[in-house]
Amino acid sequence: MTTVPTMIVANRGLPSGWLILNTIIGGTLAAGGANAFNMYIDRDIDALMNRTKGRPLVTGEIEPVEALVFAAAIEAVAFVWLAVFVNLLSAVLAVGACAFYVFVYTLWLKRTSTQNIVIGGAAGAVPVLIGWSSVTNSVGWAAIILFGVIFFWTPPHFWALAIKYEDDYSAASVPMMPVVEGHRSTAAQMVVYSTVVWALTIAFWWVADMGWLYLVVAMGLGVAFTGGAVRLYTETDPQAQKQQSLRYFTFSITHLTVLFAALALDQLIVWGL
Repeated sequence: MTTVPTMIVANRGLPSGWLILNTIIGGTLAAGGANAFNMYIDRDIDALMNRTKGRPLVTGEIEPVEALVFAAAIEAVAFVWLAVFVNLLSAVLAVGACAFYVFVYTLWLKRTSTQNIVIGGAAGAVPVLIGWSSVTNSVGWAAIILFGVIFFWTPPHFWALAIKYEDDYSAASVPMMPVVEGHRSTAAQMVVYSTVVWALTIAFWWVADMGWLYLVVAMGLGVAFTGGAVRLYTETDPQAQKQQSLRYFTFSITHLTVLFAALALDQLIVWGL
């Protein structure tokens, strides 16, 4: 969703189909390895949460050692695939994101800090760097700003889900922001983060020399994304707030999807492809 549009911007048009395919395959394997490592490590707390108690390591469908071998294997394949068929920089970025997700987020921050998803969310922002580097074999300022967009988008996106499922996180003693700081404090921070996302999407228009289509879409999405956080902050009824948080979580996915679709379409129109 984020990698291919970034490739289109970096290439100023549609890149080679083989490059797109190989980047997607390598990136998917790398992300899959990170997720599998995460499920291996978190199988104890996954058993305590209704949202995750059906995962295969919790139910016993898959044995822990099988999951660990699988995770390591596909992560190794991801590195080799990207290094051979894309470039070494993209391979290093992909496996580096996995290592950050596993060691910094899952093993360290997730169970110890309310800033877990803030810092750990950096791993989820790396695909745009991979998309950019797959085309240019470098990482430019435009790519760094896109990284920032997803980095600052992640906390309000995930905190909205955490508000809805705060009982799960509380039962598993995971210090997610809504559990420790409460709904109102979390929502206030969501307003700040969503505003930063809005500003960065506009900054990207200028730095990457994007067209007016992207700017109009980014402006509209920014209003909706920030406005949703403000409404969540002003809602005082706990049950209504939980329902609203789930709607905001769903919209946050739409926000990112439409933003990057506009990003790609803008460049395809500008360059006549």
